[in-house]
Amino acid sequence: MSQLPSRFIYVCLHFLVLYFQLQESQQSSADFRFYIENHTRNPDDLSRKQVRIYQLYSRTTGKHVQILGKKINANGDDGGKYALLVVETETFGSHIRIKGKESEHYICMNEKGKIVGRPDGRKQECVFVEEFLENNYTALVSAKYKGWYLGFNRKGRPKKGSRTTQRQQEVHFMKRQPKGRMDPLEEFRFTTVTKRTRRARRLKPNSKRN
Repeated sequence: MSQLPSRFIYVCLHFLVLYFQLQESQQSSADFRFYIENHTRNPDDLSRKQVRIYQLYSRTTGKHVQILGKKINANGDDGGKYALLVVETETFGSHIRIKGKESEHYICMNEKGKIVGRPDGRKQECVFVEEFLENNYTALVSAKYKGWYLGFNRKGRPKKGSRTTQRQQEVHFMKRQPKGRMDPLEEFRFTTVTKRTRRARRLKPNSKRN
């Protein structure tokens, strides 16, 4: 009879340990998800940033995505100055921000699914996730609005994100190097962005004048 309480206590302790392990695992998973979402929305000044410059060839128009400022279309010529895109990757390789090299506006998607250009790309609305397709094309889905893709119709006009799916040709793009316009050293580089480097970049044009 004395063995029964001991066995019961052992079983209770075993389940108690399993319960605490499960709670700890769930908390760690939640903390990791929070870190990813928070870092995507608010990258810190010491984030290591991968910067690439290329063009996005649209499967539907046969031309390139260009950022004219607030307006964005897929009617850019190969090597056109507004079709040169600065693609910034922060921390997680598939999360990117796309900025026009000439216009210095970012491709963003608002809550209505409309594609717009904005001078500040730090918000999550300006973050896209790369999806690599079997046909060698790439699709770009909004990091904030799940299932909404960057896409353009046959006239090169942006499609609303809510009307897109990964299977549509309108959301298929191919990365291309600019035609005879790119310094090979700029094609692929890593930069560490800090307040000091930002201040140095602002002062650089003035030093040239002197």
